[in-house]
Amino acid sequence: MKKLLAVLLCSVAFFHAAHAQEIDKLAWMAGTWTQTKGDETVQESWLGPRAKMMVAVNLTTSARRNAFEFLRIVEKDGALSYFASPGGKTPVEFKLKEMREKKVVFENAAHDFPQRVMYWVDADGAMTARIEGVIQGKERGMEWRFERARQ
Repeated sequence: MKKLLAVLLCSVAFFHAAHAQEIDKLAWMAGTWTQTKGDETVQESWLGPRAKMMVAVNLTTSARRNAFEFLRIVEKDGALSYFASPGGKTPVEFKLKEMREKKVVFENAAHDFPQRVMYWVDADGAMTARIEGVIQGKERGMEWRFERARQ
């Protein structure tokens, strides 16, 4: 009986460690990232990974508009999901589709736009964020190339 209990406890510990490691693979996203084009500045700051989650805020400012978005990546039902809440609206879930070293893709085919959210780090250390999907039957996309903010 003691051996069975020990095996069960080890299995539970291994299960939790394996899932915690999935979010840990996104540690490369942590920090503050900035893109400036003309008078527009886009800043995205990611905290974590910790407690099986990462959280972020995106702030866009320019002469013509100001916008914000709350973001989070969490373990849900044994897998990672990305939640976007533009302007503080109800969060939209995008489920993990692909994760490689320093690249992650989330997808929600039922969402109007975007249907995919992607992040990756280029060889020069810049982080690219891209959203894409179909609008009125045509594939569309938007991309931001962020530099790590200096502390």
